[in-house]
Amino acid sequence: MQKNDRVNFGSKIGAILAAAGSAVGLGNIWRFPYEAGNHGGAAFILVYLACVFILGMPIMIAEFTVGRRAKASTGKAFGILAPGTQWKWLGRLGVLSGLLILGYYSVVAGWTLEYIITSLSNGFAGKGPEDFVAIFQNFSQDPVRPIVWCLVFLFLTHFVIVKGVKDGIEKSSKVMMPVLFILILVLAVCSMSLPDASKGLEFLLKPDFSKVNADVFLGAMGQAFFSLSLGMGCLSTYASYFGSDTQMGKTALSVGVIDTMVAILAGLIIFPAAFSVGIQPDAGPSLIFITLPNVFQQAFGGVPFLAMIFSLMFYVLLALAALTSTISLHEVVTAYLNEQFGMSRGRAAVWVTGFCVVTGVLSSLSLGVWDDKFFGLGFFDLLDFVTAKLMLPLSGLLVSLFVGWYLKRSLSYEELTNYGLQKAPYFPIYMFILRYLAPIAIVLIFVNELGWLS
Repeated sequence: MQKNDRVNFGSKIGAILAAAGSAVGLGNIWRFPYEAGNHGGAAFILVYLACVFILGMPIMIAEFTVGRRAKASTGKAFGILAPGTQWKWLGRLGVLSGLLILGYYSVVAGWTLEYIITSLSNGFAGKGPEDFVAIFQNFSQDPVRPIVWCLVFLFLTHFVIVKGVKDGIEKSSKVMMPVLFILILVLAVCSMSLPDASKGLEFLLKPDFSKVNADVFLGAMGQAFFSLSLGMGCLSTYASYFGSDTQMGKTALSVGVIDTMVAILAGLIIFPAAFSVGIQPDAGPSLIFITLPNVFQQAFGGVPFLAMIFSLMFYVLLALAALTSTISLHEVVTAYLNEQFGMSRGRAAVWVTGFCVVTGVLSSLSLGVWDDKFFGLGFFDLLDFVTAKLMLPLSGLLVSLFVGWYLKRSLSYEELTNYGLQKAPYFPIYMFILRYLAPIAIVLIFVNELGWLS
């Protein structure tokens, strides 16, 4: 594919929604509220916002710069911008990260479909806390049902990808992102209207600066990078479809705002509802698939229909957030195979989906009947550890160094200003962050995640 033949997103809003869809995922909903609640509520949110806009957005712009300048997917972009060097391996690292994450992420995404069906059939009605634990354990350890839903999710993702950039990714983003926002707003309003919801709002939004310490800053930085999907190659690949008139600074700002709004609104759903029934939220899958079904049943138990509707809307919301992420992860690898090996989009997508079917099946089985360990971890947990704690921080660090130190400063300026058509008075600050602040922050996140600072 030649540079001048490359397809672009059809509109600026399409580009923004696609990039925002890449950033918005399950991490916004099951990780952010817990982190905020346990690190000072509003105090954590303030630190998080600072991390997003001071550190996260410059790296996002750096990833945009690489993709649009090269007019190629992450896998090829670094080789184009740095020919004859080893930087090409950075692009391939992004491709491998996306491929591995997609495999096990689809397992969790598939769980949302099971819970949509259970909600629709009112299967949670009359259940107690122990019942929800048993429901989740029996389902997640089942050798068949989670695999079926994982495959369904992968095929939904595959269907969007083979439709192409404009007819698949852009069109789906224009539908799913507005629906996602409508659902999350409705759920937040309903949650905040519950009895004693004010306690949850106070917990989330009243600053407790006594909890602010080094761990809070490290947690906020880690959440910002995790939430914005930095280091996965998705943003660079999507940026390769940006038109020459796309303002990357404004696009990055829009993505950062949308992503943060989703995370905060998720907190406004979870904490008021949880505090209304006296339950302390936790994090991860247990929050989404054990704690919250219990919360919804208790909060709306007096009106069973409302409990069913609230639960159904929530899991549809989760499924949409997960689907926007799996589409972007799939596209990273599909675009690379298309460009690097000359495969048709359809054939490349088949290879990616096929690989992820295998890793998804193995990941699902490792949570149940397949109890073999690798370095003390099951297959699912191993993929999560290798990607989230090793590959993504390393990729984010190297992107910062590449754009900050290797790429010509004039080239970065041209991309940020659309060849001088836009003003960018913050450019010197942007470069300073990429060169110095971001690498230091990422290294601190890296060593903290590995437990070397504790």
